[in-house]
Amino acid sequence: MTDVSGGPDGLEAVPLGRWSLLLLGVASAAGLLLFGWPLLVPTAPSAGAQQAQSPFAVLVLLPVLLLLILAQLSEGGLDAKALAMLGVLSAVNAALRPLGAGAAGIELMFFLLVLAGRAFGPGFGFVLGCTSLFASALLTAGVGPWLPFQMMAAGWMGLGAGLLPRRVGGRWEIALLVLYGVAAAYLFGLLLNLSFWPYAVGVGFDGGVGLAFIPGDPLPANLHRFVVFTLLTSTVGWDTGRAITTALAIVLLGPAVLSVLRRAARRARFDQAAEPLGG
Repeated sequence: MTDVSGGPDGLEAVPLGRWSLLLLGVASAAGLLLFGWPLLVPTAPSAGAQQAQSPFAVLVLLPVLLLLILAQLSEGGLDAKALAMLGVLSAVNAALRPLGAGAAGIELMFFLLVLAGRAFGPGFGFVLGCTSLFASALLTAGVGPWLPFQMMAAGWMGLGAGLLPRRVGGRWEIALLVLYGVAAAYLFGLLLNLSFWPYAVGVGFDGGVGLAFIPGDPLPANLHRFVVFTLLTSTVGWDTGRAITTALAIVLLGPAVLSVLRRAARRARFDQAAEPLGG
């Protein structure tokens, strides 16, 4: 019977050590702050504020990613083959994304991100999500103030896939990955909306349905307006298209792709035990 646990003995091929966990925590905390800070300050943010914080986000995020990779290397979490796999999957995702982007939310890269996070573990999934979006932006000239938010949201998507229960296998595993892929697709859209909503909708404008971010209003009131904004502008179209595409791709391609990734994961982990990188 095919092993479905992510490795020969049920552990991820790229385990997280103490330093890696610390760096992941720092990156995630910084990301949450970047997404949510307008909700916590009494003054109105401007569009210029979003553009100004984007270089800062890159300066914070990219060194953390590099440190995370170095931490996993120093702790034996990544060998040369696993690192090469990170580069290959980042390139594949960068090539897949333009194939559907811009057409009703159809995006093909996320199913591979979910499967890779499942096969290689949460640390690998987080880095892959960030590097995939970064490579895609360079490939399509899509670098802008939105890029750090896309990188962080995709990183969390890969991280969550690696944190799913390891003992679920067979058809139940595919079902679990489909459910996760759908939920993550909607969460990705929700986070990206949050990254621009306080700047995109003018203060005081409600369009009759209460879409505006109002500085100084209680947090529940602003969150309610944000949910309405998301439901009316992206959930039915973009987010649902992304969720359907991800679910269908996991159902149709998931078993075969997961088998290939797991084979590579086992080899990477065996090589790690026999020939550590730099040893």
